[in-house]
Amino acid sequence: MAGKFVITKDKRGEFRFKLVADNGQAIAVSEGYNTKAACVNGIESVRRNAPDAKIDDSALTAATV
Repeated sequence: MAGKFVITKDKRGEFRFKLVADNGQAIAVSEGYNTKAACVNGIESVRRNAPDAKIDDSALTAATV
């Protein structure tokens, strides 16, 4: 999956990025950033940290165990 990062500016004037799959489906959406540079730094952080990211499954509750 190659995918792409798409940067947009929302109604509040904040920059956000979406990670979009090849089929056009959004995989992840960021928080709002005050500057485009900060948004690009957020993308770079995802690129650096995601390859080794673990899955923390907090979906289990006492009722389902």
